[in-house]
Amino acid sequence: MSEEKEKKVAAPVVTIHLAEGHPMADLLDAIPMPPKEGDLVEGTIIAISRGRVYVDLPPFGSGLIYGREYLNAADVLRKANPGDTISAKVVDPAGRDGYIELSLKEARQAALWGEAEQAIVAQTPYSLMVEEANKGGLILSWQGIQGFLPASQLASEHYPRVPEGDKDKILGELMQLIGHPLSVRIITADAKESKLIFSERMGDDTGEKASLIDKYQIGDAATGEVTGIVDFGVFVKLEPGLEGLVHISELDWGLVEDPHALVKVGDKLRVKIIEIKEGKVSLSVKALKENPWHTAAARYSKGKEVPGVVIKYNKHGALASIEEGVAGLVHVSEFASPVELRETLELGRTYPFTITLFEPKDQRMTLTFAGKKK
Repeated sequence: MSEEKEKKVAAPVVTIHLAEGHPMADLLDAIPMPPKEGDLVEGTIIAISRGRVYVDLPPFGSGLIYGREYLNAADVLRKANPGDTISAKVVDPAGRDGYIELSLKEARQAALWGEAEQAIVAQTPYSLMVEEANKGGLILSWQGIQGFLPASQLASEHYPRVPEGDKDKILGELMQLIGHPLSVRIITADAKESKLIFSERMGDDTGEKASLIDKYQIGDAATGEVTGIVDFGVFVKLEPGLEGLVHISELDWGLVEDPHALVKVGDKLRVKIIEIKEGKVSLSVKALKENPWHTAAARYSKGKEVPGVVIKYNKHGALASIEEGVAGLVHVSEFASPVELRETLELGRTYPFTITLFEPKDQRMTLTFAGKKK
């Protein structure tokens, strides 16, 4: 590896300043944001040298796999060659010598959790061997990830029926299942908590499900039980054999980034049916709550200065909430670069903003930073 290659650093970010509504604004929005920690990226191997792998990540420069991350992926990298395309996870966007530090092992883990979420939606059955038992349930492994099967999620033929619910006797019954395969499905996959939960209970056939759906209409409210949680929403059982999905955008009027933080499997949830299509039921929790935008017009207007809490970054800039469920965009073009925006507007902190666009009927609002820039 040449000295020039060793000292290669990530390309600088170029920011173009355009007024709101400018015809070139769409091009600005199309400029990709630099990768951040935890992002999955794809690139081409440039070179492999001395326990390091250099990966081309246009337009942001080069990535580097080295040290522990190289050793963790040694089996895969032994078969890799320059020119191969690989997927990796960003460990440090400003790593050693300016390279973006990458991890193949973590990328593989992220892919597995994504596969687990797809398995929840498809209700994919798996035959897994029972490895251990405790008083609460069974331990099984899927794709090398250890998961838990609560006793309450066992099929009726395997459920431990013991007098007065004696925990020691329950454990004795569960231990008899060690070494036996069970047909299970994944009902919860939480990558952040490394939590995988199984159920031995299987859904009813299509005909029975269609008959159950006929009992419901759009607009009906019902109380159901949370049966599964994924990053994009929550599955709720309306009755045995019929489940619906509450998409993450329908959980609350405020920003929800992690459904696992709101509910857990087994919780009772009041929901409203908002769509029935092709045998699938879509549900909403927020539809049963008052929309804060409906009353916001009485409190806010264009030109008013308001305090706001920065709740999220996206490729356009930052979202700031001025009250629960009412948030507006602070565009990145106000700042010299995305880096300056994030240094000036830190997540979770409150800053002064001026409302520059306010359309409560369309739930649209834009803000401009009214404080001092760093």
